[in-house]
Parts: sequence; structure tokens; C-alpha cells
Amino acid sequence: MKYRWLIAPAQPALAEFLARELRISPLLAQCLLNRGLSEPEPITRFLQPRLKDLSDPFLLPNMRAAVDRLFVAREHGERLVIFGDYDVDGVTSAALLTEVFGALGWKADYYLPHRMEEGYGLSQSGVENCLNRFPATVLLAVDCGSTAVDSVRWLRDRGVDVIVLDHHQVSSPAPEAVALVNPLLAAHSSCSVRWQGESRRAEQELGVPSFHELCSAGLAFKLAHALVKHGRADGLPVADVFDLRPYLDLVALGTIADLVPLTGENRILVSAGLRRLNATQRPGIAALKKVAAVTGRVTGYEVGFQLAPRLNAAGRLETAEEALHLMLARDLAAAEPLAASLDSRNSERRKIEKSIFYEVLGTLPARFDPERDCVIVEGQLMWHIGVVGIVASRVLQEFYRPTLIIGGDGDAWRGSGRSIEGFDLAAALRECDDLLVRHGGHAMAAGLTVKPGNLDALRARLNELARRALKPEQFQPALRVDAEVTMLDLTLDRVTELQRLQQTGIGNPPVHFVLRGVTHARPLQRMGAEKKHARLWITDGQFAVQAVLWNCGDGPLPVGCFDLAFAPQLDDFKGTTNVQLKVLDWCAAVSK
Repeated sequence: MKYRWLIAPAQPALAEFLARELRISPLLAQCLLNRGLSEPEPITRFLQPRLKDLSDPFLLPNMRAAVDRLFVAREHGERLVIFGDYDVDGVTSAALLTEVFGALGWKADYYLPHRMEEGYGLSQSGVENCLNRFPATVLLAVDCGSTAVDSVRWLRDRGVDVIVLDHHQVSSPAPEAVALVNPLLAAHSSCSVRWQGESRRAEQELGVPSFHELCSAGLAFKLAHALVKHGRADGLPVADVFDLRPYLDLVALGTIADLVPLTGENRILVSAGLRRLNATQRPGIAALKKVAAVTGRVTGYEVGFQLAPRLNAAGRLETAEEALHLMLARDLAAAEPLAASLDSRNSERRKIEKSIFYEVLGTLPARFDPERDCVIVEGQLMWHIGVVGIVASRVLQEFYRPTLIIGGDGDAWRGSGRSIEGFDLAAALRECDDLLVRHGGHAMAAGLTVKPGNLDALRARLNELARRALKPEQFQPALRVDAEVTMLDLTLDRVTELQRLQQTGIGNPPVHFVLRGVTHARPLQRMGAEKKHARLWITDGQFAVQAVLWNCGDGPLPVGCFDLAFAPQLDDFKGTTNVQLKVLDWCAAVSK
């Protein structure tokens, strides 16, 4: 797929100033400026993330009320149940809190909903089944519950106090929980500023963090921190010696897998968490790394593409309890069969996903014309609702159109959608409310339930909305480029310095550069068992560097004199480290 290149404006004067102040290269300084960092002190914190810079957990909305109620439960020996979610964020949050509550003296059980039978979140059937199994007086909903008005009221009417720990949008009215700990709440528990509209100003001017980037695994860590802090203030001996750092491996897994911004507190938690992941003694993670063939250093890539999909697999197809049991396993004898089962389920998930993807490609020609249509909406009886979101992502990557994939059985099908920049999918679904049973989500990803007879009308309505919202050029994805560089900028020392921006992700994208007017130093070479990849040697006439182009198949390759967009990387091979360029795009040279 070809891109629209959006090259960040150079700021040489400010970059030189920061380079002198911080003793970094102007190139790294420019990359930091492109990420909204222009002052020496915030840049220093960004480049040197430290756990001691984490904010007081009691600055989170309603954290004090949550901790007070939990300590009352501990004092009276009340039964507590953690109601989680079936994705990696929900599983790691539930595992972390289960271990922390047990170690600090609570009577805590856990419950994860069944995707097919109970649906998403704090559903009515889910809470009823949970209480039938665990007749608790306190229910802690983790990674769900912020819109569960009816379920929370039902629990309250039966004498169950509900604490919600979540990062998703809050309904209006909000659920009547004892404590709703959610960074998105309009009012902050310890600050008088209006949180929704002024959180950024408050953070910058008043030093009050917004916590907006945290997922539920991060919030679970903040709750654990608050419990320990309160326990120490109350003279609780077990809290006085309790170490939270071993739980950071779970936080890193959940945070990276949930695709939340890797900025603010998340940058600190993921940086420390990846170090823990690489040194972890947790049997479940050791077994998971083994089945995923992760033998080297664990980075965000290994988490996102090898570990997280296996943890997600069980919850996508049925229930995530197997993944939770793996994270809580006490030894390898218990962990290894669970990891093997998750690996098998992941293979099954991939087969189902691949089958649906090719079925979508087969049905599209009859209903989708890329010259006319702005949105893809496809649904079919018995398409597995656990994988439709992944299929939607794959279809979007293929056609770069907002995509909804819908499946299920009966008279109400469920679907998942992914969008492109410039089209708010959740807002568009609100415009289709009369055609839907229910819907929710955010700008780039959303879910819905729809009667199959309304699919054609939904497709037509969304296409109409997209035509009004999107310009033709927006159907070509944007490639944001940090700077134009020369071969002299691509030394081993310089590319090594750029690694200080890791861990990259949402909010802190990988570094992208452009080389102008380059040619091939020697003929390119096809790679891989199926020759789907290519290795190139790029030269500016003086210096040469190796580049790789992944998954190009038998498609076109750069020829003649061309401009190259790429991500600089370090390639470790047989104990030697070299600079390598990951090719992103190219075009005929505009200058030489």
C-alpha cells in the first residue's frame, strides 16, 4: 500500500538548543519535538522513565472511596469477587489483583465472563452467574462496568457493593457504584478543576496528572499501590514489607496488548515492566514464552505479536479462565499444559480468522466498489464473533476503508469495526441508532449488535456519512515522517541513540525518516521460504546501507533513482550489530 508522506517541519534552532542542553544529537532532539516534547525537564523524564516519578494513586477519581470500602471488607472478613474481562488487559488486571489481595489478607475470588454465553462486560447474566458461584458482598469490576447502570443497580438491590476500576467511556448517568475509579470522569477526586475539558492544562500548570493513558492493568497497579500505601499508614505489617515491582510484568503485558498510549505513566510502567518480563520468574510467562518461541529479549513486538495473541485466544473463542490460570500458575508443571492449550487455541483462532477473511474477500466484489464506496460492511450467519474484530483490521489494511465485520446466529448478530483517520466510527454508529440493537466504542474501533435484515440499510447509511466526512485523499493512509536524513545520519551510534525513544507505540510512534535520491548498490535479493520478502542495498553514491522490505510478495519494487521512507533499526546477527532500514514506502526521486 502506498502512503501520503507527511514530513514534520524541521525546527533546527530549537533542536540545536535542546541538543546542547541535554547532550543529545539534533536528530534525536527533532524526533522529541515531533512528539510534543520541547522542554528539557519533561524530555529528561521521558528519556529516563523511573518508578519514583509515578504519581500518588489517590489522585485518581474515587480511589480513596474504593480503598476505604476494601479495607472495611478486609476488617470484617467479607467475601470479595473480582469480575474481569476476557482480553489480555482484563486477564492481567484480574491476575495482579488476585495475587495482591491474597497476599495482603483479603478473601478474594475471581470471575471472567464467557464471551459467547454472557457477552461483554458486566452483563446481567454474567453478574448473576458470578454471584451464584461466589456469593460476595463486594464486587470489583475490572476493565468493565463504566456503563453497566442496570447491572450495578441490580447488585446494589441485593446488598452487593460494587467498585468499578475501568478506563472506558462512562455512561450518562454513570453507574451508582460505591466507587467508580475511572480517569475519564469529569470531576477529579482531589482537584477542583473540571477534568474533562481542562485535564491537559491541569497536568501542565498545576502538576496534576490526568491518568488518561492508563488501561486497566495500569489502574490495577495503581489500586494495589493505594492499598499498600493505606496499609502502611495504618501500620499493617504485611503492607510494610510488600513489594509491588514483581507485578510489573503483568502490567507491561496488559498495557502493550491493549494498544493504549505509551506516554505518561504508561511509559514508566512499560519500561520497568519489560525489564521484569525479561527477568521474570513467573512460571506462566516462562511457559508462554516457550510455546511462543520467544528466546531472546522481550520487547513490545514480542508482547504484541507472540505473547498477547496466545493469551487472547481462549477469551476470543470461549472463556479466558485458562489464560488467567496460566498467569496464576505456581510452577511449570501447572503452567506448561495451560500454555500448550492456549497455543493450540491460538492456532484454531488463526484458522477461523483466515477462513472468514477469505470469505469476506470473496463476497466483496458483489457489494464493494473502491471507486464509489467509502465503507465496508460485511456480515454472515455463523461468522465467529470472537474474531470479527481481527478480520475487520485485516480488511481495513487491505482496502483502507472503515470496516465492519458482523456475525453470529439468531435474529441479532454482533460485529466489530475498525476505522481510518478522519472518520469517527462510534459517532457514525450513533447516527445509525435506529438500525441497531446496541452499539458503543470510540473513534477508531467500535462494536454493535444488529438484526441481519438491517445490514444493507446500515451499509448505505454509513457510506452516506463517510462521503460527507472524508475527502478522497483520506482514503490513502498517511505516513508521518520525522525528518529527511542523509547516509551520514545513519551511523551505528546515532541509530543506537534513537533507541532511547523505546518503547514506541501509540502516542510515541516509531521513528520514520526519508532518504532522497538513492539507488541500488547491487541487485536486490528475494528472501524467505516463499520469497515473500526482499533485501536491498541502498546507496547515495558514497555510502551504502542494507534495507529489508517485508511481505512484498511479487509486487513492485523500487527501481532507478528513488526516495525511500524507512524506519531505522539495529540488526543483531551472529554477535555483530549493524544498521538496517525497514522499508516503508518509496517513490521516484523528486531531487538528487
